[in-house]
Amino acid sequence: MAQALGTSDRCPSESTIRRAVRDIDADAFDTAIGRFVQDLCAATPIPGRRRVVAVDGKTVRGSRRGDPDGNPVTARHLLAVIDQHTRVVLGQVDVDGKTNEITAFTPLLDTLTSMDLNGVVVTADALHTQREHVEDLHARGAHWVLTVKGNQPRLRRQLAGLPWREVEVAHRAAGTAHGRREIRALKVVTIAAGIEFPHAAQAVQITRRTRPVRAGRTGRWRTQTVYAITDLAPHQAGPDELAAWVRGHWQIENGLHWVRDVTFGEDLSQIRTGSAPQVMATLRNLVISLHRLTGATNIAATLRHHARNAIRPLQLINII
Repeated sequence: MAQALGTSDRCPSESTIRRAVRDIDADAFDTAIGRFVQDLCAATPIPGRRRVVAVDGKTVRGSRRGDPDGNPVTARHLLAVIDQHTRVVLGQVDVDGKTNEITAFTPLLDTLTSMDLNGVVVTADALHTQREHVEDLHARGAHWVLTVKGNQPRLRRQLAGLPWREVEVAHRAAGTAHGRREIRALKVVTIAAGIEFPHAAQAVQITRRTRPVRAGRTGRWRTQTVYAITDLAPHQAGPDELAAWVRGHWQIENGLHWVRDVTFGEDLSQIRTGSAPQVMATLRNLVISLHRLTGATNIAATLRHHARNAIRPLQLINII
């Protein structure tokens, strides 16, 4: 192992590694790892489809601690940009506890130094449905698909007021997962006037009907209606593509956050001091990304395979 790493036979102690992780510049580390993954992802073409990236945040719950005076300290919250197709993390920034994800949106996109955003589609949840964000994306040549909820009440009322009853369902899908049956119906309308949002071209209505599997055919359906908006015109993005991108954004929770929490036990981690919570989250992102790029679908099984032989992780890096 020491020869493979090009170092001496003496390995650093656990306390030395812990101090290094605690004291490292977490933002610079995120930038370096992000650039490395971006280069790998840029070298992996996506034939016949647009590149779509999702902006989503996650709280590292185990990092919450109190200060010497006994006052509570907010847990570390990280905002990441994830490639929807490969489900790798392209960049990550720390969200200052005194603000929220909105102010971190532009700095996060600035970390994508090795990737051209021209023509790329960015998806995000309702918190990022901000006029400043879409103007920034427009200036970068990027497109967007954004969810609209109660934080934009006027815009949501405008979308809800569109003549959806007169619009036919353009895409329908059904599936069973996580103990419930789900049916999704999507309608799309072209925006000509009346929607006060920069560069908006199409409005989307998604109706989700869910029912617990154990309830059987007699169970009651629960219906939820979600609205989204995009700057892509009908000839640039059809109903099937829009449905896939919105669905792909929702799946980030299972494809990344769930893996970090369950497989890596992130929320149970007691690492709280200095830069360590963010650095460890970055290392988890890196491990997941490397395995995804080699085609792994079950991260837990892949980790067990590599744990049986210390040389395998080095071979993984050489393959990449």
